[in-house]
Amino acid sequence: MNDEQALEKLENAKRQVIDAIAETMDLYAVPPAAGRLYAIMQFEEQMNLDEMQDVMGMSKPSMSTSVRKLQEIDMMKKTFQRGSRKHSYIAEKNYFNTFISYFCHMWDREAKMNLTAIREAEFELDQIFEEGEVSEETLTKTRELYTQIDASKKYYRWLERLSASVRSREIFKYVPHELEDTDN
Repeated sequence: MNDEQALEKLENAKRQVIDAIAETMDLYAVPPAAGRLYAIMQFEEQMNLDEMQDVMGMSKPSMSTSVRKLQEIDMMKKTFQRGSRKHSYIAEKNYFNTFISYFCHMWDREAKMNLTAIREAEFELDQIFEEGEVSEETLTKTRELYTQIDASKKYYRWLERLSASVRSREIFKYVPHELEDTDN
């Protein structure tokens, strides 16, 4: 095999990985263009917006939007180069860091939002109990709802603990990420 054939195979291999990463970025709620940019950046040291624009063939505003989305979820970071006025960006290449950052953020958000709603709902239900001048049927419905939402707190507390164990990397004691490659 000569260099030309080898380089073609190298580009094909890179393209396959880029396509797969880009295709699965919807899991992280990343739009297709931002997912493709992130995938391409996996094989680049750093790029500025102009370089990204050339590679992606997108407008500068669209490119900026994609970069901003990736920065919000810690998949891309801004870097500064001495002697250049342009900002460069690097992709987070450690997939464990990406997973931890994104999913812990989402799990914390879900737990906080729902536990806040439950507290507010319980306050409303407590007022029904305190009134005392409602029918037995209404009291029964109120107790049923209170029991149901109270039981859901177990899940949200578990989700908070899961997030904490992933963020602290304690989870890796139980689900190691440094296993031998079993694909061979």
